[in-house]
Amino acid sequence: MFINRLKRAKQHLEKMNYVPQVADDIEFISGPKAFKQAIIELIRHAKIRIYFTALYWQFDEAGEEILAEIYQAKANNPDLDVKILIDWHRAQRNLIGAEESTTNADWYAKQRALHHNDPMFFGVPINSREVFGVLHIKGFVFDDTVLYSGASINNVYLYQQEKYRYDRYQKIKNPRLADSFVRFIQQYLSDPNVVLPLDDKQRPKTKEIKHQIKSFRRYLIAYANYQLESAVQFQDNLLISPLFGLGARDNLLNRTIQDLFVLVEQKLIICTPYFNFPRTLQIKIRDLLNDGKQIEIIVGDKTANDFYIPPSEPFKMAGGLPYLYEKNLRAFCKKFEHEINNGHLTVRLWKDQDHSYHLKGIWVDKKYMLLTGNNLNPRAWRLDAENGLFISDPKQQLQPKIQQELSEIRRYTTIVKHYSELDTMEHYPEPVQRLLKRFARIKADKLIKMIL
Repeated sequence: MFINRLKRAKQHLEKMNYVPQVADDIEFISGPKAFKQAIIELIRHAKIRIYFTALYWQFDEAGEEILAEIYQAKANNPDLDVKILIDWHRAQRNLIGAEESTTNADWYAKQRALHHNDPMFFGVPINSREVFGVLHIKGFVFDDTVLYSGASINNVYLYQQEKYRYDRYQKIKNPRLADSFVRFIQQYLSDPNVVLPLDDKQRPKTKEIKHQIKSFRRYLIAYANYQLESAVQFQDNLLISPLFGLGARDNLLNRTIQDLFVLVEQKLIICTPYFNFPRTLQIKIRDLLNDGKQIEIIVGDKTANDFYIPPSEPFKMAGGLPYLYEKNLRAFCKKFEHEINNGHLTVRLWKDQDHSYHLKGIWVDKKYMLLTGNNLNPRAWRLDAENGLFISDPKQQLQPKIQQELSEIRRYTTIVKHYSELDTMEHYPEPVQRLLKRFARIKADKLIKMIL
């Protein structure tokens, strides 16, 4: 049975389409400040097109600065093709727990009126309600360069003020890859019946287009994929394949992630900010450990979670999530206590003062790497629209850069030597205890972990 699974996984990778990549044309950017500077430099040098896809673009100092660069580039070059695609719902609400104020979409509309520009911000509704799916597709295109990261545009992702949210940042020069990103947006994310300008004050209410949204989601699930011009087949060179995924069935990104787990010969490394693997990955992790393979999981400490609320601040329901994830992690470490003791399983907790952690990714042996915004959780597996870049590197041309990136990621981590090092319920703040007990009493914790 295992031989058959291994064969199927290899066949799947061999059937995918790829574009060749020059190793020197991939830059691993070292941190959020350098990432912000890269965005600015790429905007200033863009001559033909600028395309952004991200969860959100925040109305704050960093958001204003990057948008000012965009408008200046457009003023300098009126023919510059600029499209910014973000989640329809996220743009039209305030931050969770924040007071009512101007939304991001309101700000976009004011900026457009001020600059007398054509529509530039477009909202992509993946479902009729945000809780059941958002645009989680990543990647910025500047002419022939793809800047890929899980980060959105705001102060904390770009380290604008005193705090940063740590992510991964790869700058990839590849005309065919950039073309595939733009073509995907034009073919699948530009339906004028449902993907509408957010910088238009007359935009409709979500309920007015709910039927179009449902049809749009079904269409993406059935047909959306990245198309590559002059694609090459799997070969013994450095290759990249862009992947799209939405929904629980026939999801190419999910399928590739599962196959990567199957293909591990020596070591699997995983980064995720939310420790809540879908069941299919839990089973594959168990099988790998039973086969004596090495697994390293790098996850944020609960205080490094972007939902974490310090005990000194007023508690809100979303603040319970980091504790749910820690409960998951503690149970996992207890279950695999023997594997932790014998060194087959390494769990690292990331914590750097009061900064936060948002890394995602997969490394298999020294052959394969996945860049993705996928959180490797049930929500990403079933609800959100996700993408990723699968990189095959059989000659290990990227290894020096990969090892440098992993070294930087591990810099602020500590290894969990025993599950008892992780807190239990009685150590949590009183509001968290009450919330988690209520969830457990009404059996809501499983549902919450499925959708958040």
